[in-house]
Amino acid sequence: MAGDYAAPLALYEGRVRAEWIDEFGHVNIAHYLTICDQANWGFWTLANAPEDMQARGGHEYVILENHVRYLDELALDTEIRVTTQLLEADDKRCILFHRVWRVADGALSATNEVKMIGFDLEQRRVEAWRPVVRARLEAILAAHAPMERPAEAGLGIDLKRR
Repeated sequence: MAGDYAAPLALYEGRVRAEWIDEFGHVNIAHYLTICDQANWGFWTLANAPEDMQARGGHEYVILENHVRYLDELALDTEIRVTTQLLEADDKRCILFHRVWRVADGALSATNEVKMIGFDLEQRRVEAWRPVVRARLEAILAAHAPMERPAEAGLGIDLKRR
């Protein structure tokens, strides 16, 4: 995937699994994060390609914040696709915006805004991105620059209608 920075990125496709379904017959709220975390991992794999975890020597990421909007139900075995837009990046942080789509009808089922930070697993502390990651983030950011910033990005929780 190195060098393929399509806007938006398509980093996860799959089907809704039985273990994600709650007593109401749809994906439980916690598992929307499970779905989006597959895209987080896909993004991180792209940013580090072709290196695997062992080659990275503990230089990874952690999630600092998540904001999920639940827009439409997902039922068992529904085919889904997650697209990802890189909104911002600096020396040690980045913000991703995921959209979860139902493949059959193209309905947007959820969005997830994520703030990541570079992390050294051995030292257990925040760190700057490795140069290869920083360069890839810059290239992805440049590829995504023409995309419109999602209106929902950066919003918190509010009682006002949007």
